[in-house]
Amino acid sequence: MNRLAGKVVIVTGSSSGIGKAIALRFGKEGAKVVLAARRLQLCEEIVRRIKQNDGEACAIQTDITDEQQVSALIQQTVSQYGRLDILINNAGIFGGGSIASTDIRAFDEIMTTNLRGTFLCCRVGFQQMKQQKGGLIINMSSVAGVQAWKGTGIYSASKHGMMALTKSLADEGRTFNIKVSAICPAGVADELVDASPEEIFSQEKIDPYDIAETALYLARLGPQAIVHQIVVDRVGAEW
Repeated sequence: MNRLAGKVVIVTGSSSGIGKAIALRFGKEGAKVVLAARRLQLCEEIVRRIKQNDGEACAIQTDITDEQQVSALIQQTVSQYGRLDILINNAGIFGGGSIASTDIRAFDEIMTTNLRGTFLCCRVGFQQMKQQKGGLIINMSSVAGVQAWKGTGIYSASKHGMMALTKSLADEGRTFNIKVSAICPAGVADELVDASPEEIFSQEKIDPYDIAETALYLARLGPQAIVHQIVVDRVGAEW
């Protein structure tokens, strides 16, 4: 039985890595998947894979830092499928270094993508779900969103900001039956989505499909249950 049959799902940053794994997994579970990323050709290849397995999907080229493109993403999704049930804000970048050596350009790029981009998607997605009287937003944060280490200051600041955005939006969503959750993974084998389990295991990184399963778990929760955040750490990591 397909557990997400008929659900309309947007996955940002779905041309590779965690987003790709989520799109493929949700497509297998019967969701109508909208892949959104800047690299349209890669998204279209994933759409073909989903359709080959009798799933339904489409690709919409989107730069989440562009307000108009984000609005168009939601509008086109609703125009094609009639609604938006789940929004997974996965798009993001890593960067920075020591705070003292990070220049303002790098700071702005990380904040614009990770925090401003997530805000733009949350805002428009929330507005659509409010009209529908329900929905689910999942923000892909990081263990760096609940902790911080030297060399990750700017990235961690962007992810901490995402966690605050998630918690505030979750509180705002209660009245409208909108759930908002965050997933906080540690190091994921992003580049190995199509690799064998043995190849992923040898990297000592988290399987991207484990994160996809985590998102699927949140999507399947009953109407009276919500998980505010899930931290997915690596075995052997310092807790």
